[in-house]
Amino acid sequence: MSNDSRPAGGARARRRAATVAAAVGGCALVAAFAVPAAAQPAQHHGHRLDYVALGDSYTSGPGIPTQVDADCARSDRNYPSLVAGREGATTFTDASCSGATTAQMWQAQGGNPPQLDALSRDTDLVTVQIGGNDVGFGPIISRCAGLGLKDPTGNPCERAYEASGQDELALAVRRTAPKIAQVLRAVHARAPHARVLVVGYPDLLPDDGVGCFPQVPFAQGDFPYLRDTEKRLNLMLRTEAARNRAQYVDTYRPTVGHDMCKAPAQRWIEPLQPAAPAAPAHPNALGEQAMAGAVLNRSARDHGHH
Repeated sequence: MSNDSRPAGGARARRRAATVAAAVGGCALVAAFAVPAAAQPAQHHGHRLDYVALGDSYTSGPGIPTQVDADCARSDRNYPSLVAGREGATTFTDASCSGATTAQMWQAQGGNPPQLDALSRDTDLVTVQIGGNDVGFGPIISRCAGLGLKDPTGNPCERAYEASGQDELALAVRRTAPKIAQVLRAVHARAPHARVLVVGYPDLLPDDGVGCFPQVPFAQGDFPYLRDTEKRLNLMLRTEAARNRAQYVDTYRPTVGHDMCKAPAQRWIEPLQPAAPAAPAHPNALGEQAMAGAVLNRSARDHGHH
């Protein structure tokens, strides 16, 4: 992509904003993330491995071929499927569903039963990637894109979310923390012998804070604000994992340099108008591979493999 900072023609920009709002509506602004897939799978020495994946659209992989569940926009090339293959899982249940919030751990979502129902006393490994939709990243993307078109050099989105005198997005992250803790307690209760990995969100926007309007139609000053909001979300997930006997999988650092502003060949997160098969502002197939690599690296460390 070029680093052209000129605004797009008005009509084109408005079309772009409309596409963003429509496409992102039901999805979380949570990103997939990149890690080399060179991690060696843990050796289970003939032992069973019962693996259950819980999560939202960053887990399910909307738009990535092949879609195996239309209701949940779930791909058979998402990171849980790749991890299950590499780890040689004896049984594998992918309960992830696009649009899921923490509430869907206990409540059915369309034809998808409550995600926690996938767990049992036999479960050995659980990955959980949730919280982005609780914070409201889909609506945040739509709102910030709309505001960015009107004031591309300012920080209209940050100003809007801080108009009340406090940062509403920082507050939303804080309010989501007890929900994450509740999910982790429920996972342990239903799968008492399982290793539990909390998977963070990948790097969605340039880590250096430099924007790429109009490819991603956020205002120049809102890129660092939204980047910091995602980092705040990931830090909260890391903290809740540590407090609730779970390990955290960092997908942000391994995906830096592959955000949605990068050229199609370099990026692992698609922009608001995807070029590769994926949902807007979501990981593409390479992003899911990177997340799988991060999970496998974490799993290998936990098993003492180098």
